[in-house]
Amino acid sequence: MEQFLTYLARALVDQPDQVGLRISEADGARLFELKVAPEDVGKVIGRDGRTVNALRTLLNAAAQKSGQKVRLEILDDRRNAANGQPAGAPDAAR
Repeated sequence: MEQFLTYLARALVDQPDQVGLRISEADGARLFELKVAPEDVGKVIGRDGRTVNALRTLLNAAAQKSGQKVRLEILDDRRNAANGQPAGAPDAAR
């Protein structure tokens, strides 16, 4: 599943070498935190969140096949810096 998500994210962005994925357990589900270059955050989120919601749908479909629960968050360092939050903190793009 990690490779699937990383593959999709790299296909969407201009700087695929900047794609990073952190995985942890949260609230009984696997939490995938996707980090991309600041210039590529908008491409991953998409208009009105359509792209990230499509990624979530695909990820959930893949997870259901193996009986897992997953969540996807996009780390947005641009907003966190503006809000005074530490870099890498999850953003509201959920």
